[in-house]
Amino acid sequence: MSDDSLLPFALGVPSPARQPSLLQGFPNRANDSGGPPLASINPVARVLVESSLPHLDRPFDYGVPAELADSASAGVRVKVRFSGQELNGYVLERAESSEARHTLTPLLKVVSPLSVLTPVLLELASSVAARYAGTLSDVLRTAIPPRVARLEKALLSGESLFEGPAESITSAHVSSTAGQTAWASYTNGAPYLQHLAAGGAPRAVLTAVQGFGIAGWPQLVASAVAAVRSSGRGAVVVVPDYRDLDRMEAALRCVLPDTDLARLTADDGQTPRYRSYLRLLSGEAKVAFGTRSAAYAPVRDVGLVVCWDDGDDLHIDQRAPYAHTREILLLRSEQESSACLMAAHSRSTELQRLVEVGWAVPVEAPRTVVRAKTPRVLNTADSFEQERDPLARIARLPGAAWRAAKDGLERGPVLVQVARAGYAPSLVCEDCREPARCNNCQGPLAIAGQSALPQCRWCSTPAPEWRCRTCGGGRLRRGAAGVLRTAEELGRAFPGKAVVTSSGDQVKATVPDAGALVVATVGAEPVASGGYAAALLLDGDSLLRRENLRAGEDTVRRWFNAAALVRPASEGGLVVITADDTTATGALLRWDAAGYASRELALRQELQLPPAVRIASVTGQRADVVHFMESLAKGIQLRTAGPAPVSLTPAAQRGTGQRATTQESDPEVRTLLFIPYAHAAEATRAMRAVKAASAAKRTSGPVQLRLDGVDVL
Repeated sequence: MSDDSLLPFALGVPSPARQPSLLQGFPNRANDSGGPPLASINPVARVLVESSLPHLDRPFDYGVPAELADSASAGVRVKVRFSGQELNGYVLERAESSEARHTLTPLLKVVSPLSVLTPVLLELASSVAARYAGTLSDVLRTAIPPRVARLEKALLSGESLFEGPAESITSAHVSSTAGQTAWASYTNGAPYLQHLAAGGAPRAVLTAVQGFGIAGWPQLVASAVAAVRSSGRGAVVVVPDYRDLDRMEAALRCVLPDTDLARLTADDGQTPRYRSYLRLLSGEAKVAFGTRSAAYAPVRDVGLVVCWDDGDDLHIDQRAPYAHTREILLLRSEQESSACLMAAHSRSTELQRLVEVGWAVPVEAPRTVVRAKTPRVLNTADSFEQERDPLARIARLPGAAWRAAKDGLERGPVLVQVARAGYAPSLVCEDCREPARCNNCQGPLAIAGQSALPQCRWCSTPAPEWRCRTCGGGRLRRGAAGVLRTAEELGRAFPGKAVVTSSGDQVKATVPDAGALVVATVGAEPVASGGYAAALLLDGDSLLRRENLRAGEDTVRRWFNAAALVRPASEGGLVVITADDTTATGALLRWDAAGYASRELALRQELQLPPAVRIASVTGQRADVVHFMESLAKGIQLRTAGPAPVSLTPAAQRGTGQRATTQESDPEVRTLLFIPYAHAAEATRAMRAVKAASAAKRTSGPVQLRLDGVDVL
């Protein structure tokens, strides 16, 4: 099997070149009678109306008035009359005639003559919609930022949209060899950069060792981008959140001029985001970096697409069609024949699959480099530590962890990773250990502070006289300690030492190199420029016990992300982990993320679970889900599971008595479909057709359709 044929196999969709166009087979015929005079050349505009309704996910023919003939070009925003309403839309193409048997409704207005929907973006968005059984309008809503008129006027008048300092426009780019040196320490690293610089399109999965300093992952990615820019091509870099984005920007500015860069994230606001989009659209900027929506950035002549930490759930769009950044970039790499770099400290099973089928080359550090660049890892649950400290199994902070923190504080900051935010995020009955529930809404009870009363986390109702419904007891105890409680306990254990917390809406991006305890929830660990002296990874068993297929994989990813922020063992770096699972902890002890991913993938393949197969979840009221599945079964037969209640305790989700009655009488259910990759394209087409038919005929209520959702198993 050739390299070019592997990606459709890996993704389960036809390649864009073989995918049927949305513009084919539209049953309309032109009629030039009546209405205002139409354009003399190509008087028909095929318009995609902005609507999330599945049965409207197709182009509609409109007449092009003569006065709009020059401005109504392909890709521009327009206003049209549809079903008695004025709706926005995009012109997909101009045509000489239509097959409509009636007079075409004319376009109402060209919102802007600027073509913001390029043919390349249209093809990519169509592929994403097909892969996720969604609508093209939903994809374009994410891909194209909201319009800012004054920026479009400035661009059309020939003005530069770059707002940086004047010296940034003329300054030569600052060369840096640190990233190239770091690449050379990885197997296949130097050849990958050379291939990029020569104009090639290599595809790699990078397992980065360090998360800080000049050899950190931002410098590695920036060096790859600089290499592809030296060949005259552009690049797209997507990261999970704003903290990674700031680090990525700083690294890119060290190797490329500011005029080359465009930052795309909704967090910056509507105007900066649209300015960056237009700079890329016009070719003024060549490198797009940002969060999810940056995957669609209109970079000209893309030579490289990069995704950092694809296992982070922030890469999943929470709006339909729930696309994942990784899959968008893989589709784009295939469509534009560009290089691809998937990088992380660990390795997801999806990337392991791409490596094993030969679609991507692994770029890993050899064992000598791993031993030199990583910290020493100690597990308090092993037999040796248990003999030294018999109480280590039941203590939240075993003796080895306490000693590591004490010694580390003499050399620099110490990271403490905990599983939960808040103070006491869960309470249980002192007598029977049953979770404490609110008497009003059945939500979980929690304590916000040391002297606070227990209250419901859902409805905030205080529970000063709570009684257990199971045993009648009235005493509560903490089921888990949150980040604030942990910080309070550590502050008492290490008097005189500063304690910094990072969680919730108070996430720190960086911390000083001075000795301090940094208590952070998983995923909110700040970066110390010189690395942490030690790290304590607490609550490991709690993370591993989550009822999710990916609990182990996700926990290992979070451990590696935290451990990569610690100094090497040669500089005294130490990571202490408190968890019993030998498989997960063994991956960190050996620093073998690829080995763990390979084992997980083998188990999934044996059980025929994702990513060995694709998965679709259909969620909604029972009657609607059953109708959807019956309609789908007429066209294709798939292995299914369900329908089953989304929650085993529907009463725990209610807020009022009326809502409770409704949910109990007709609770939401979910059916899972397991789709072999060989049948994925056929299955997604069938699911799109069923959704469209149900919406058009209104034979049943709406259902939520998600493909490859990592949180449904």
